[in-house]
Amino acid sequence: MKNTLDNKYADPLFLMVDELIRTSSRLRTVLGQSLKDVGLTKTEVTVLTAVVVAAKPPTMSQIGRSLGSPRQVIQRSANALIKQGLIKAVDNPGDLRAKLLEPTASGIELKAEIDARARKSAEGLTETLDHKRCEKITADLRKLRREIETYVRQREIDGVET
Repeated sequence: MKNTLDNKYADPLFLMVDELIRTSSRLRTVLGQSLKDVGLTKTEVTVLTAVVVAAKPPTMSQIGRSLGSPRQVIQRSANALIKQGLIKAVDNPGDLRAKLLEPTASGIELKAEIDARARKSAEGLTETLDHKRCEKITADLRKLRREIETYVRQREIDGVET
């Protein structure tokens, strides 16, 4: 019997999701060495990354929605990062209850160290990849993520469960 993932009639969205999950898993294996000895959990590194690379300071809920994680999970990681002085919570003029998260100089420095370690872990891999293709895939994935986020927000506004 043929695997349904090989079925040319399978839903392209589900095939793409499966491929993204598999690719993410392989990349985490390659880059996992870069997280050793930094003193953060994978989730904390993910939250730190979300805060450091954000175009504008996000809230915990925004990070949670973006990552598909419950706000409470993000809250625990953010609290740990705040306690370690890697990020800080600042007042949000748009919402008195939802603080904005900003990186500290220490957080930016640690993120740069993690990135440098990740590059070292992936040296052999990066030599074989087409960088222009990676940039295009990144742009396409970013566009797709934003489209999904818009869809989810609209469903929330409409009161429809996702």
